[in-house]
Amino acid sequence: MDGVNNTNSIGHEVTDFSEREHKAPPPPPRGLIERLERMVAVFSKWATIVAGVALTVMLLISVADVIGNKIFNRPIQGTSDYVSFLALITIVFSLSFSLIEKAHVQVDLFLNKLPRRLKVIFEIFIALLSLSLFVLLTWFSVRYGIRLQKNNELSMTQRIPVFPFAYTVAFAYLPACIYLFLEFLRATKKLVGK
Repeated sequence: MDGVNNTNSIGHEVTDFSEREHKAPPPPPRGLIERLERMVAVFSKWATIVAGVALTVMLLISVADVIGNKIFNRPIQGTSDYVSFLALITIVFSLSFSLIEKAHVQVDLFLNKLPRRLKVIFEIFIALLSLSLFVLLTWFSVRYGIRLQKNNELSMTQRIPVFPFAYTVAFAYLPACIYLFLEFLRATKKLVGK
């Protein structure tokens, strides 16, 4: 029992902490899979913070631009560039969190009616298909970033280099790739363990 309240002789409540149980820290990860799971979980939490900050800054820039334009007749220059890049950061950095927390839409009406073994086979197939998609997205984002860097592509109004954002997209996809690989391993383990 944590923090039992007792009444002393004066009539004041005194909190008794003598019975408090100390929680042990979580055990260290044992294998590679557990380490990868923890790494992806930590990254997804930080990525969610980055996405939230980008969304907040995007909102502030948009509001400041509208107020500056409508009230002071002085809009913020390059708002479209800033908002576009911030929207990209918001979307790609919230992706891994959505995957890990299973916040995405998943229709499993058909899968629930299948026998358990066939359901696991479908899980393996879906994990492999999703992993392939994200590996391709990561690879093409890197290739696109290299091309943008070679051509020295800049944004339209503020002349901001575009290639770092392509690399950012590739970086943000890596935890999704690791997570989907772990999903594939878990599903395969379920099938082999039967």
